Amino acid sequence: MKIVIFTDTYLPKIDGVGISTEQFCRLLAERGHEFVICAPLYGHDDDAVGAGDRIRVVRFTNRPLPSYPEVKLANLSLRRIRDAMSNKPDLVHIQSPGLMGQYGIAAARLYSVPVVGTYHTMVNEVGMYLSPYRLLKLDKLVEKVKGTLSTELRTELKKAEKSTRRSLSNRIILRLTNELYNRCEVVISPTELIATELRNAGVRRPLEIVSNGLDLDRFHGNQKELSGNGVRYLHIGRLSFEKNVDVLLWAFLRIREVQPQATFDIVGDGPALASLKTEAERLGFKESVRFHGFKPRVELPAIYPRYDCFLTASTMETQGLVVLEALASGLPAIGVDAYALPELILHGRNGYLARPFDDEEIAGLAVQVTSDPDQYREFSRKSLEIAAEHDVNRSATLLEDIYRNAVEGQYRADRSRPGPVRPSEDPPEFPDL
Repeated sequence: MKIVIFTDTYLPKIDGVGISTEQFCRLLAERGHEFVICAPLYGHDDDAVGAGDRIRVVRFTNRPLPSYPEVKLANLSLRRIRDAMSNKPDLVHIQSPGLMGQYGIAAARLYSVPVVGTYHTMVNEVGMYLSPYRLLKLDKLVEKVKGTLSTELRTELKKAEKSTRRSLSNRIILRLTNELYNRCEVVISPTELIATELRNAGVRRPLEIVSNGLDLDRFHGNQKELSGNGVRYLHIGRLSFEKNVDVLLWAFLRIREVQPQATFDIVGDGPALASLKTEAERLGFKESVRFHGFKPRVELPAIYPRYDCFLTASTMETQGLVVLEALASGLPAIGVDAYALPELILHGRNGYLARPFDDEEIAGLAVQVTSDPDQYREFSRKSLEIAAEHDVNRSATLLEDIYRNAVEGQYRADRSRPGPVRPSEDPPEFPDL
């Protein structure tokens, strides 16, 4: 099959969407399928990643979102779309509901090919950065006075900051997003929990569950034992505001009261990094909290096994790739009871789930899992078992079947082809710019 991917984020930008897209395209290209990936233009590293045999990348110029410059708003280029859709593909796959996803829907309609859509990220993330709180730079003002606030007041402020999901703008975004995905033949969700949320939110198209998967040949570990020395906590991931890493800093302050030799390492980069460093300094962390910045993905399999427990306070994970990597490395994990994390962190079996934003509960559960050697050993074993269920090769086979069924019209009641009334006519030509 010939597949054209439209995605608002891709390598060399490192995030779950880009990594998942590259993994699946590479594995399915090895099985003989051909891909064209339409993605934003980032810079001089673009040509070094994400392409290969049977994979071609078409880059779109863009402009940054003012409140989050790492998010790229792709400029419409009919010339590039026409280039990507040359030699009419069998289907289009959109990976995001942003501008690139919209361009993909339009291109599929013009060329009369079916569309598959993957719902990687719920609209909470987008809504946060489109809120007046961020766009008017009120977050910068809050950062200047945060040092004078109590921990309890900072927690309440964090909750208020995250309330965008109930805002009018976010409801509008949700409706527009659902309308986009309701034009797909089938919608893919990485977890059953997110699929349920999509149904409740108004997505009417057939839903299939396909884990983003993990290369278990690269990320693998052994059952771990508590070392008996200072506990080493770890967080890896994009340091954006919706990840709530500041909540982990507050939790670690409480952890240190019980485990004074404990350390907390934070690996990653992003728009929240500067404020996190400021907060760590305000809390009095010196040697115990270390920021390591961005690490190439090739280095991550060697990093996870050095630690004892993985921490996350993110409330919007549709799957949580870094959590899955930590489990595959044998680490118990502490997270929050939100979105898809309960499908990876099974409360009381390979870790614990706290209430969102509750730094006191996060701290108590982290200490609990790292204070009982027998329980810790069993949690580590269970983490390895859960990770084994997410082998990326199995996920690639599921995706391949979905592609085939979409092309054959299996998701349409009348088995008709998508597009114009006369699908036998030649696809329209995009004009030159």
